[in-house]
Amino acid sequence: MVFVADYRSDTITKPCADMRKAMMEAEVGDDVFGDDPTVKKLEETVAAMLKKEASLFVPSGTMSNLIAVMAHCQGRGEEALLGDKSHIMIYEQGGIAQFAGVNPRTVANKPDGTFDLEEAESKIRMEDIHFPRTRLILVENTHNQAGGKILPIEFLQKVRVLADKHKLMAHLDGARLWNAVVAMETTPDTIAQYFDSISVCLSKGLGAPVGSCLVGSREFVERGRRHRKALGGGMRQSGILAAAGLVALEKGLPRLKIDHANAKLLAKGICDGKFSSYTCDVVSTETNMVYLMMSTGVSAMLVYKILDVVLEGEEEELGQGIQVRVCPINQACIRMVVNLHITPESIEMTLKKLAFVDRLIVSGEAANHLPNKENYKTFSDIKNPKKDRWGAKL
Repeated sequence: MVFVADYRSDTITKPCADMRKAMMEAEVGDDVFGDDPTVKKLEETVAAMLKKEASLFVPSGTMSNLIAVMAHCQGRGEEALLGDKSHIMIYEQGGIAQFAGVNPRTVANKPDGTFDLEEAESKIRMEDIHFPRTRLILVENTHNQAGGKILPIEFLQKVRVLADKHKLMAHLDGARLWNAVVAMETTPDTIAQYFDSISVCLSKGLGAPVGSCLVGSREFVERGRRHRKALGGGMRQSGILAAAGLVALEKGLPRLKIDHANAKLLAKGICDGKFSSYTCDVVSTETNMVYLMMSTGVSAMLVYKILDVVLEGEEEELGQGIQVRVCPINQACIRMVVNLHITPESIEMTLKKLAFVDRLIVSGEAANHLPNKENYKTFSDIKNPKKDRWGAKL
């Protein structure tokens, strides 16, 4: 029997029984014609929570962010300012350039997910026939690449002042806005008030199977609705999905504090383990993300692969009857996202596996515990290299 702890993302969760029941019983209509009452209820609920005029239900956060940029930047060749480590810049395939014809101009993200506002202001274009027109500032909260950090309210206020000074719009990629809200013990509108539009995800942390909402003024949302249709986001009887989103907001939002507590528990366990191969920063674990930082000379890809492998006949007490699924960020860092399927027992088993892997690395036996180990001498000396889904050579 293999014990599995899956930290790849908070998107891997399965719908609960209440969600499945709500989906089965949902009243539906054709949402492209505006006839789906359950979708309307979800959109109205999210708009009210963020104290904005309207909301648009879309299949994903990536589409939601793209629609936001298209609705704000109404002429091709316009420009958006954004962090160089933001999700929109790194993980959305350059969609704002690829599909919207909008130029992304980056500002260096700081370790806490913010960026220097003086640098941002210096990159706002003057009106000149040679330049793209700066139209939009994009901000991410919580910040994925910064380890799920919450952006300070003071920073958000200054972004709003900067946008108003230069007559720009401001959009928030709030895929995990809910985590920030729960950790700050505040309300969604406290953060949303500084932005013209906000994208919030229902499948990250809250447990819904799919969907995001794009929130803003009525005029903005109606422009967005046209873009959604062009991008293939008209989902017809999507009330069956919106129903799950409503349950996610009702039941998933209050329990995010459990994920945060479990993330702290995991981070503390890693630090208390005093492993030679890796560690993490408990103080920096503000929400549901734990970043496992490799010691000098230790490959994150090696750790990732051994955590994932369970060899037949190994005993659970040694930590090898346990599969821990994680997401390598680079050769020096692994991201572990706590989600509703992670329990204190999961964390206990994870720490056993981390101790097991640490012993293998310290003893020099790590490569012998990788699959198809006969194919190579060491992790970096592979005769037949393949690539995993992250694009890294194994």
